[in-house]
Amino acid sequence: MDPQSSHRPPEPPAPSVLSKEGSQPGIRDTPLIASGKAYDEIKERLHAKLVATVKPEEVAKLSEEERRREIRSVAERLIETECPLANLKQRNQLLQDLLDEVLGLGPLEKLLRDPSISDILVNGPYEVWIERRGQLEETPIRFRDTSHLLEIIYRIVSRVGRRVDESSPMVDARLPDGSRVNAIVPPVSLRGPALSIRRFGTNPLHMKDLIHLKSLSPQMAQLLEGVVKARLNVVISGGTGSGKTTLLNALSSFIPANERIITIEDAAELQLQQRHVVQLEARPPNVEGKGEITTRDLVRNALRMRPNRIIVGECRGAEVLDMLQAMNTGHEGSMSTLHANSPRDALARLELMMLLSGIDIPVKAMRQQIASALNVIVQIDRLPGGPRRVTSISEIVGMEQDVVIAQEIFIFRQLGIDHHGKAFGQFEATGVRPKFMERLAAASIELPPHLFHEGVQLRA
Repeated sequence: MDPQSSHRPPEPPAPSVLSKEGSQPGIRDTPLIASGKAYDEIKERLHAKLVATVKPEEVAKLSEEERRREIRSVAERLIETECPLANLKQRNQLLQDLLDEVLGLGPLEKLLRDPSISDILVNGPYEVWIERRGQLEETPIRFRDTSHLLEIIYRIVSRVGRRVDESSPMVDARLPDGSRVNAIVPPVSLRGPALSIRRFGTNPLHMKDLIHLKSLSPQMAQLLEGVVKARLNVVISGGTGSGKTTLLNALSSFIPANERIITIEDAAELQLQQRHVVQLEARPPNVEGKGEITTRDLVRNALRMRPNRIIVGECRGAEVLDMLQAMNTGHEGSMSTLHANSPRDALARLELMMLLSGIDIPVKAMRQQIASALNVIVQIDRLPGGPRRVTSISEIVGMEQDVVIAQEIFIFRQLGIDHHGKAFGQFEATGVRPKFMERLAAASIELPPHLFHEGVQLRA
């Protein structure tokens, strides 16, 4: 026995997830810089060592919490042995970046941890933009190369059973918090993979939050609450990014807890708070072009599932015909969203989507179907500078000859743009008392008469 062996410090035991490849030559003599190319090179080499060190078959058996704890332990040991010149701040930064690469979405994790960011827009590996408080700004976030960005995209879409490749270069997916993801890759995207993430907070906004943000006035919220509780059919229309899904989530909170709700979406985004909710999600075709489940298929199937209400996340095509028929056949209180720039445009889009069903329907019959099925159109718009406002609440009152008649109950009047570039204005009541007040009264919902008095209600 070597007499000096008793004076040697004991070797630290190797973690259970280490493999034989963990004993590679180190990078001890490389100084660690807080950022820049040198830091990225060190991080990339440490990441390769970490991946080579961890046993995939052992890690797969662990729970998510245990997996994070084990990988963190391995990463800390690698940093300790390979980067002894790094100070505590640099080690913490390196550790967090390594964990983001292995367990998260790499460079995007820093942005996803910032609650003030509403959109993340990736234009290839070297250009990342964000939207914060309605304004776009470029970030210093970068991916190593195209393959690094593709790896992150594959990680996102695989979690929800989707795929993206050259044969299927476009995909819609979602993150665990409900954020909407769209990815498009070459050859369709000419400047490299493009990724768009529309953020949804883990805690969905309620109506009181929208009132606080001045998205609508308290009187408008009071009316919409009565509309939902009285089981009137509602369509929310607006442009891209105007807040249609957020408003739909807020309205759904007024649905009584004892009702059975079925939601139908292309990619699940709704965050309903009720317990009795069945969520259905459309499915794209597989590699062989088979197995597609469309939104229209799900709407038809939902009618056989004994729903009290059907909520379609967004009507984009022929499914609107089945949705309107459901509203006319005992599923009052159903809701949906669609893209349109005004309530009148929303009616025109409904007609167009009904034509996509392939059924030859006379124009007058289509408009009669719309007039008898729909009760309320809520228009929400994103104004210059970023603020989102409910610009109109309109009631469908019937038809005159071949025209669907709608009357506005509340409007938002834009008065100008301030020195920050943001639009401002005021919510006003038009003085029209809606005809559906009888249905609200039948449902024991009483609204104060002064609610509809003409005049300014809130400046925003």
